[in-house]
Amino acid sequence: MGAVIKKELKNYFLSPIGYVVIGIFLIVFSFFFYITAIQYSTIDLTDLFYCGAFYGLMLIAPLLTMWTFSGERKSGTEQLLLTSPVSMLGVVMAKFISAMLLILIPVLCTLMYFGILCMFGVPDVPIYLTSALGFILLSCVYIAFGILASSITESPIIAGILTFAFVFGSTWIPEMVTSLSSLSLMNNFINFLYGQIDITSVVLFVTLTILFILITMILMQRRKSIK
Repeated sequence: MGAVIKKELKNYFLSPIGYVVIGIFLIVFSFFFYITAIQYSTIDLTDLFYCGAFYGLMLIAPLLTMWTFSGERKSGTEQLLLTSPVSMLGVVMAKFISAMLLILIPVLCTLMYFGILCMFGVPDVPIYLTSALGFILLSCVYIAFGILASSITESPIIAGILTFAFVFGSTWIPEMVTSLSSLSLMNNFINFLYGQIDITSVVLFVTLTILFILITMILMQRRKSIK
């Protein structure tokens, strides 16, 4: 699995994707840090993570995952992946971990903003940590679905559109249909911004992530057996 993770990270950083992903996050984080912390003189980073999730992940999740499996088919390297000694679960997890590592880089960069705020006051450390945790858990769901979308199509563009539709739909459809509000991933994420580790939200995020990863593994295993 380690070899696949290395390969994926190498692909990210030998192409513009890795730099674009990190760049978009840092632009979004920096812009809203200036608006919320500098312009309004607050020492609260919750809006930073909220806007990073709302604006950043909606663009990043499709971009980061659209090539994971469909790109292998497009470039003709899927057969090598299917015949590798790594189990299919290992392959899927390697692609998932690689994408998440790329997201963790800008999350770690938020420590820089936290350090700046420490020069002007005492930020709430528990709220910062729970906000970061919620952001990572939400990212896991989006990335896992993006990998699933990439596994069911040969077109990276279609995979990206499906992932964007999922992120957009999971944010806005529950807002328009009141009975589905409890299923809104963004609403569940907001709980973390108040310093609350809501068990229901954690279970929802973890369950969806595992579900999408398992479905992807099953689909790819079937494809492997057909090949």
